[in-house]
Amino acid sequence: MKLSKFKFNLPKELLAKYPAENRDEARLMVLHRKTGKIEHKTFKDVLSYFGDGDAMIFNNTRVFPARLYGNKEKTGAKIEVFLLRELNHEQRLWDVLVDPARKIRIGNKLYFGDDDSLVAEVIDNTTSRGRTLRFLFDGTHEEFKNTVYALGQTPLPKYIKRAAEESDKERYQTVYAKVEGAVAAPTAGLHFSKTLLKRLELKGVNFAELTLHVGLGSFRPVEVEDLTKHKMESEELEITQKAADVVNKAKADKKKVCAVGTTVMRGIETSVSSGGFLNPHKGWTNKFIFPPYDFSIANCMITNFHMPYSTLLMMVCAFAGYDNIMKAYNTAIKEKYNFYSYGDAMLIL
Repeated sequence: MKLSKFKFNLPKELLAKYPAENRDEARLMVLHRKTGKIEHKTFKDVLSYFGDGDAMIFNNTRVFPARLYGNKEKTGAKIEVFLLRELNHEQRLWDVLVDPARKIRIGNKLYFGDDDSLVAEVIDNTTSRGRTLRFLFDGTHEEFKNTVYALGQTPLPKYIKRAAEESDKERYQTVYAKVEGAVAAPTAGLHFSKTLLKRLELKGVNFAELTLHVGLGSFRPVEVEDLTKHKMESEELEITQKAADVVNKAKADKKKVCAVGTTVMRGIETSVSSGGFLNPHKGWTNKFIFPPYDFSIANCMITNFHMPYSTLLMMVCAFAGYDNIMKAYNTAIKEKYNFYSYGDAMLIL
């Protein structure tokens, strides 16, 4: 399949700038893969599609406040620093993206906070926008982390075109987020409230959790027409034996196995046994799923509405069928569903 097949015209006003007032009251489109039938519901109606013995798989990664604003030494120019991952915690080395990048060279120092309480030195260029920073900070790792987090902002996607607000600290995080390390939220999970999870549990739905720390690789634009030539950046992934057992029991019992989000789907498809069951995993994944693709584990998924040309759109097309998804997206635009991170949801059965 070619990149150009994933074009569609998305009206700007359908890009959600804020989430639904209540997590589980976003809109929900239900798409039946076999028939192409579409239903229009509210997210909490997912309850009626799941029952005893079904399994839902969640990504329990937690977003950290990855966006910092600092000033360049001497010139005082304002620089955005987007923290990607910690490389060495004794030396306080971090992989980051800087903007504007042309102003930032090896040896430059950046100052953060009104009192310049945090200083970083640029020690390497990694890509056109990528740099390695060494933070100069006297104190424990805990004190350093607390300082960075106090200065950092919730890393809302750029398209939202507004500064992060206090409410985003909680809303751009799933209610089951536990393991810190993501720079973007696994957004399909943002629709679950604690009440909805409890009600699913009471119906006999079993939960499994994996950890996939979402990096910016998931959102990197595809720049090649031939999709086989696109390379995903690696992201850290852990699937425990306990999670694998929950999923494999539901699969063996021929129950629903629901991947909550594209990150979960990538995670589980990274670690499949020869018999088509889920294996535990601790390491990395750079799995890129696009049509045609045979899925091994999940038989349904919950996802948001994605951007044109995105790897996320390619994955849902592989899962639900290209024609089904394009028809569903046309319907979503006509019915004014909200798209992307803070947008509405789709249940694919």
